[in-house]
Amino acid sequence: MSKAACWWGVWLLLLAGCTRDPGPGLLVPAQWVGTWATAPQPAMPGALETFHDQQLRLIVHTSVGGSQVRIRVSNLYGTDPLHLEAAHAGAVQLHFRGAPSVNIAPGATVTSDAALLELPPLADLAVTLRLSGTVQAATSHLLALQTSSVSAPGAAPDGPFVAAANITTWPFLVGVDVVAAVPGTRAVVVFGDSTVDGDGSTAGENRRWPDYLARNLNATGSGAGVLNLGIIGNRLLHDSPGNADFGAALGEAGIRRFQRDVLNQPGVATVIVRLGVNDLGFPGTVEPHAPAVDARQLLAGYEQLAARAHQRGVRIFVTTITPFGGTQLFEGFHTPAKERVREQVNAALRASKAFDGVIDADAVLRDPAQPSKLLAAYDSGDHLHPNDAGSARLAAAMPADLTTR
Repeated sequence: MSKAACWWGVWLLLLAGCTRDPGPGLLVPAQWVGTWATAPQPAMPGALETFHDQQLRLIVHTSVGGSQVRIRVSNLYGTDPLHLEAAHAGAVQLHFRGAPSVNIAPGATVTSDAALLELPPLADLAVTLRLSGTVQAATSHLLALQTSSVSAPGAAPDGPFVAAANITTWPFLVGVDVVAAVPGTRAVVVFGDSTVDGDGSTAGENRRWPDYLARNLNATGSGAGVLNLGIIGNRLLHDSPGNADFGAALGEAGIRRFQRDVLNQPGVATVIVRLGVNDLGFPGTVEPHAPAVDARQLLAGYEQLAARAHQRGVRIFVTTITPFGGTQLFEGFHTPAKERVREQVNAALRASKAFDGVIDADAVLRDPAQPSKLLAAYDSGDHLHPNDAGSARLAAAMPADLTTR
């Protein structure tokens, strides 16, 4: 190989994200797979975080390891350009098209260049973002269940990171991808509401049920990226209520965000859909005047997702809607009429042939003596969200063939 060809190969490796074939020694395009992701959200009304020449050190937990890393940073809901002065994954500085800084237009998401970093599975990774000027976190993820940190305002731009305060959100960062050690490694996207996002699980312990699923897949040797795209209060059919309490923070309807949050994930092979409980619970409560949702509408929404997944060659599993009888989260969230619709939806899902599989989360988590309620051992206490034990039990019930190489 000529010297010019050699340098060309090095440039491709560092900037385009390539990997070396172990056989003939030729550089081939890297196969990226998500190891961590989260769904972008607007802020809650009156709760917009603002930063002033500060660094964010965001802690995320990997699912699959790799030899190269890149991050994705989003300004999806911003109305002004986001200037990212610098970014690091661990101690490794990241670049964007060869530059250490980047301007991200309103509504845009950028992906960093590939960086060489041996990243293990099931490990905490610190991603540091250095923000320039006064920046409002119009794009964030609200229920991180992880403590990250932020430097003092006006910190020296080239100085070491010194934590001055803690935050429990993930501003701007929406994904971490790797080139996995095993060629053909794929990702499972868990797509849903607060029961996916981790509400009810122990903060800081990575005990959401997608976390347990990642551990189980690694333990069996079938490691895969497991990506949690849950949003608190999210619904299958309708956007966030837009009222004074929640604004747009509960996200777009599942049928609207499916392309961005599922099908656009690097290496996605399988999606597990867990949505529907808020479609049932919100009418008459969070949205007092909204009409009730019936089983036919929910089934049509699930089947729309199935058709779109299959068009892209992505396998799709759906879970039945778990019990929420007795919840006092909002008065009237559960009623006998809503319970009947839940039972109708679950019966139809069990019989459906539209999906690659149906995971009967209802049967796994319900109290056999009171089927409209969660089993006490799996109840976080609000009679809606499973606790750590319930999350672990649900992860253990996942099909063995979720992902294949």
